[in-house]
Parts: sequence; structure tokens; C-alpha cells
Amino acid sequence: MATEKFTISGDEVVQKVKKLIHEGNIRRVRVIHKGNTVLEMPLTIGASAAAVGIVAAPFLAALGAFAALVTECTLEVEKVEETEKK
Repeated sequence: MATEKFTISGDEVVQKVKKLIHEGNIRRVRVIHKGNTVLEMPLTIGASAAAVGIVAAPFLAALGAFAALVTECTLEVEKVEETEKK
């Protein structure tokens, strides 16, 4: 499993998470602010984009509300490596 971190501004958070979810190789997304995990969302491997979109909607709404309050945060993304998908 590979982990990536992105430090981005609050107004870019929702768009970045949507883009990462659309890529389809994400296992978990954490939103970290000032060293504390404020939101965490596990994603199902192999789920269809429509199913992930339905499950992610409440998370994205909460993320949007949080992003409106902060100027910067870190996204920690656990990605599924190709060998794990098999």
C-alpha cells in the first residue's frame, strides 16, 4: 500500500478528493489539520464509481463545511498498489 500526502488550501480540498476518488485506486482518505485527523473515509476496492459517489456524498458535504473554515490542510491518501488489486 502506498501513502501520499498533499498539503492544499481549504478551497481546493473537495475538488482534490473528488479527483482522487474518481481515479479509483484509493483505499482511504484522511483530512489532517494541525496534526489532527479531522475526517477519515475508507473506500471499498472494486466498487463502481456510482456506488462510491453515493457513499462519498455525506463525506464530501462534511468536507466542504470543514474546508470553508480552514486555510490549509493535509490530505493523506492510501492508494492500492497494482499487486494488491489481484
